[in-house]
Amino acid sequence: MAPETPDDDDRRRGLEQAQEVARRLDRPMGVLGLVFLFVVLGQNLAGPGLAGVLSVVGWVLWAVFVAELALRAYIAQDQKRFWRRNWWQVVFLAVPFLRVVRAAGVLRLTRVARLGGVLSSAVRGSRSAGRLLSGRIGWLAMVTGVVVLAASQLLYLTGVYESYGDALHAAALATVTGEPFGSPDAVARLLDVLLATYSVAVFATLAGALGAYFLERPLPGRAAPAPRSGR
Repeated sequence: MAPETPDDDDRRRGLEQAQEVARRLDRPMGVLGLVFLFVVLGQNLAGPGLAGVLSVVGWVLWAVFVAELALRAYIAQDQKRFWRRNWWQVVFLAVPFLRVVRAAGVLRLTRVARLGGVLSSAVRGSRSAGRLLSGRIGWLAMVTGVVVLAASQLLYLTGVYESYGDALHAAALATVTGEPFGSPDAVARLLDVLLATYSVAVFATLAGALGAYFLERPLPGRAAPAPRSGR
């Protein structure tokens, strides 16, 4: 194996520094990610006046996410490895530009832009939950909430349900129990499969967590084993 050159060492240190910056920004960026999720969802439900305000807030948050990624890219010396690891963030940051293209009249992508914004914010919200919560049950509860909100928005925007309340109720039921929507719409059928799979994963995770909790508890009348003292 060839020894590391000074340039290789500098690149490695740069990547480590970029990762350290990401760790320090985990919590504040996680909070902003959840705020961004609710801002995007609110834009699709609010009236014209409030939707305009939320749109401005959403673009400000988007600029913060771009600045955070650009800062980490600047610190990292090995740009090729950095972008290879973070290419998916570029994809999600590029989704809001669909609205700009549509507004400019180049393409009419209203529905695609809204659906893409919901999916992008849902992924970022799920990652934010992982940054903010270390407990498995708390993380699962928050991610489930994000899934329900995103699924309800998709059902509402695609016209499967005319009322957002009905869409939210159906999405929550499908996420928890796997009950199908019973709609011929392609998006609804896809969500049927995805949410049914997710509900099974949630049940398995909860069963495993509860099983581990009861197995770790000492039986009634039996003292917990004393720790062994090292010699």
